[in-house]
Formats: sequence, C-alpha cells, structure tokens
Amino acid sequence: MSVEKKKKTKGLPDFVDKHVGKQLKNRRSLLGISQEKLADAVGVTFQQVQKYERSANRISASRLYNFSKVLEVSIDYFYDGLDLSGKKSTAASGMSDNAQEDFGSAPVKSDTLPEDVMNKKETLDLVRTYYSVNDQKKRKEMLKFLKTMAKNIS
Repeated sequence: MSVEKKKKTKGLPDFVDKHVGKQLKNRRSLLGISQEKLADAVGVTFQQVQKYERSANRISASRLYNFSKVLEVSIDYFYDGLDLSGKKSTAASGMSDNAQEDFGSAPVKSDTLPEDVMNKKETLDLVRTYYSVNDQKKRKEMLKFLKTMAKNIS
C-alpha cells in the first residue's frame, strides 16, 4: 500500500497570488504612490512591496487589510476579475454556472480591447491624468473630445 506524495510547491505563487499582486501594483500606480511611500504607510520595506507586487511573497490577510485602507479600496478590489479557473474573467462574476452579463453594463467586445488593457502603464497614466483635472465639467469635455477623435480615426 504505497501512498503517492504530491510535490510541494513551496515558494511558488498560484494564480490568486499573482492576481492580488497585480491589483496591488495597479492601484498603487493609479494613485501615483511610490513603493517607498506605500511601504512606510503599512510598516514594511519597499523591497517587501516589490515582492508582493511580483507575487514572490504572499500577502497576509492583515497586510491586505492595511493595503486596502491606505489605497482606499475594499478588500474585494484585490480579487476583482479573478476567475476560479485561474484566468481573468471577462464576464461578471456571479452564482451562475454560465457566464452572464452584469446588469446595466454594456458588453465589452473582446476584439476591440486587449485582454490586459487595465494592466498597461499607458492606461494607468491616462486615468491618472484624467482625474488630475479637478473640474468635473472640463473632464467630461475632455472625454467627449477623446471619444470624438477615436470615432473619427476609426
């Protein structure tokens, strides 16, 4: 009666760790916070923040809570878009066995946007710049202008 031993994957991050690390980096970048400032705010070194973002180290529940407070998001934010299969979900998460659209949101055509568009530095820079304009009316005008340009270029 031999019992098969499974190889331990000690030290290897799984898809959840990678997703949480990517979300941490995206939010920090979006807010324009350096790794050093974030590290100081939660009481770790900036090297530790680097390891969290690259998924070299897993983030404990209490540390994730601290990050959520400093980055002004709910803990759920770090798991947004995570699919149990290990792939990013393109459909809204729910209780159904089948992928379904979210109420009130238009479906995103997968052929028009790269799958990882929200993880691109360009996207984060654009959003950060957009919200750096304090006047909401001017932001709306900028958005209208960009939409018009994109429509005319296509």
